[in-house]
Amino acid sequence: MTDPVNPVVEEKTELKRSLGFIDATLLVSGSMIGSGIFIVSADMSRNVGSAGWLIFLWVLTGVITVTAALSYGELAGMMPKAGGQFVYIQRAYGSLLGFVYGWTVFAVIQTGTIAAVAVAFTKFTAVFVPALNPENILFSVGSFPVKASALFAIGSIVLLTWINSQGIQSGKLIQNVFTSAKLLALLGLIVIGIGFGSNTGTLSANFQNAWTATQTAADGSVIPISGMALLLALGVAMIGSLFSADSWNNVTFIAGEIRDPRRNIPLSLFVGTLLVTTIYTLANIAYLSLLPLQGSATATDVVGRGIQFASYDRVATASVSLIFGDVAVAIMAGLIMVSTFGCNNGLILSGARLYYAMAKEGLFLKTAANLNRNSVPGIALWLQCVWASVLCLSGTYGDLLDYCTFTSLVFYTVTIGGLFLLRRKEPNAERPYKAFGYPLIPAIYMVVAVIICLILLKEKTFNTGMGLLIAGLGIPIYFMTSRGRK
Repeated sequence: MTDPVNPVVEEKTELKRSLGFIDATLLVSGSMIGSGIFIVSADMSRNVGSAGWLIFLWVLTGVITVTAALSYGELAGMMPKAGGQFVYIQRAYGSLLGFVYGWTVFAVIQTGTIAAVAVAFTKFTAVFVPALNPENILFSVGSFPVKASALFAIGSIVLLTWINSQGIQSGKLIQNVFTSAKLLALLGLIVIGIGFGSNTGTLSANFQNAWTATQTAADGSVIPISGMALLLALGVAMIGSLFSADSWNNVTFIAGEIRDPRRNIPLSLFVGTLLVTTIYTLANIAYLSLLPLQGSATATDVVGRGIQFASYDRVATASVSLIFGDVAVAIMAGLIMVSTFGCNNGLILSGARLYYAMAKEGLFLKTAANLNRNSVPGIALWLQCVWASVLCLSGTYGDLLDYCTFTSLVFYTVTIGGLFLLRRKEPNAERPYKAFGYPLIPAIYMVVAVIICLILLKEKTFNTGMGLLIAGLGIPIYFMTSRGRK
């Protein structure tokens, strides 16, 4: 309600609904597609060693992602507010768990993903600007090296934060243009890759022993795996595909700026996740049409190295080089730069809305609830920028990937658990859309997610443990700040 004394209060504290269904769908798909699809298949193939299991993992990732998105659709229809997942958790479980989720998003999930994507953006920019290679250390602060690559990654985060601080239309323009460009480029890669490789026999050769699982060590030794060893390997390998398919939930953070959110958010979640997971699976079929899955780390040519040992894990670049030759390195580097830049724009745009929503509930810095003169949460944007920049300096891509993927899975599971809780607590609440296949489909997602989390805890104990520790720190912080909130 507008303050009769100060009629501009509403404009400065309430977000404007100016995004439609296409904008929301492009945000879902654009936030998902970063650098992962171009590189993670190498590590995944070293863990499972066969084309059948590789494609199975991408399909499974797609199924559980779309399943989760369908479950979130019910919650989004019930609570079409800025903050999305934070709002769902708070309503289902209370302020404490809502704060812990928001704290973890700020501390590692959103900012960690932004940092990881910025690092990837820099890595491929270095193809054109060799000075940005990680080996280039500008100076040291004590024993801590400051690299040109880290500063460039930070610079990209600062630039995108500034663009988004200029208003939702600025962020929307970047998102729509870059997402459309990378979707078209990926579709082109798929069509050309499958078409070019269809007559080589590579795809059929890769599927001759489709379900013979092996693990390949860095020295090239191959170990057959089955039973529990295979299950563990599948769980570890899925880190890559799950990270590549993550951040689909970001559209819920900007619910306060989407027109007809009860319809457009559930629909954009379904369409966006289905589109991306289909493209991801087809992209891997294109890789398998062009390159042998198994390879040797000591081979001197692209085919000999295969998918497993593609140079710097750049599977897409290795695949395209068979079609375009040496220029493929530049083509793919440019595509991945477009992809990661657009991805980070979506992450930066949406993440700030969650902190804004928390601040309005008294669960974040009070000033983060204020909108700037362009009607966007400017302070929340810059706070996010600062912490993501710190993570660029302190974390490696692999570590950031582990932290983000594990903690995201934990809270996806918690949120879908809230769906069951709210069905019981609020049976008569308005639900414009009801979760597909409830209760079976959401329950299957939770079981699969828990199994993957347990595998990651066993196999990557330190990094996943750090993710849990960071989340757990939110509990004492909540109680330490409770007096100030009161």
